[in-house]
Amino acid sequence: MEKILILGASGFIGNALYKELCSYFDTHGTYHTGNRAFEQNHQFHHYDLDTENIDILLYNLKPTVIISAVRGNFNAQLAAHYSIISYILHHDSKLIFISSANVFDAFTNFPSYEYDKTLSQSIYGRFKIKVENALLRLPNHKYNIIRLPMVFGSGSPRIKELRQLIDLDQAVEVFPNVVINVTDIEKVTQQIHYIINRKKEGVFHLGSRDLVHQKDFIEDICKELEIEAPLFKNVYDSNNDRFLAVLPKDNLLPKNLQISVQEVVKASVKV
Repeated sequence: MEKILILGASGFIGNALYKELCSYFDTHGTYHTGNRAFEQNHQFHHYDLDTENIDILLYNLKPTVIISAVRGNFNAQLAAHYSIISYILHHDSKLIFISSANVFDAFTNFPSYEYDKTLSQSIYGRFKIKVENALLRLPNHKYNIIRLPMVFGSGSPRIKELRQLIDLDQAVEVFPNVVINVTDIEKVTQQIHYIINRKKEGVFHLGSRDLVHQKDFIEDICKELEIEAPLFKNVYDSNNDRFLAVLPKDNLLPKNLQISVQEVVKASVKV
């Protein structure tokens, strides 16, 4: 049985992955902020990215699969990931790195595919690229790079923020000229479970198979939430459509593990 360590298992994506995987594998997770439920769960381990060396946890647990969904200081994250890469090179282990569509945010004229060149204008995107580049130098069986677009779901931070803004009668910023794809957290966890089970290698784009303008997507969610006349603030950063989407081409998952924009809308508002 695989022994899985999820870095950042107290966060939105990490915790959803823990819940998906813990019934099937010997699954461990890290947490930073104090939470009694995490403290009492012996599968969870306290880890401070800024002050602790990840090597101690790795050599004690000896995971065969490490999933990085951790957040925090970018320099501290880089140091931790370089330590993880050193570990997996010398052990029967691999790293699944949760990356982002932002590694392509300097390219605006078209959607991006798995093995397209990365280039980012954002600090966040450039950080993700640094880790990706280090992984791409490794043998294929030692890593997966999982690039995600915006992740939604009924309990997701994005939906909570949207509901809060509407409850407060504040404007929701929308981007009429930005073309995106999206995904749902439950589908992401199922997809990663499949990648682990089938021992898949390389880079995966886990976004919806179709595209949508960001404003249209938010409007569709508001309709599903039965919100009448929500207040929108249109933000234009270009006169033309700007793409921020990650589409799969080389590493396609089975049809039952693919998702459409409308399925994401439905999943995001279910109780």
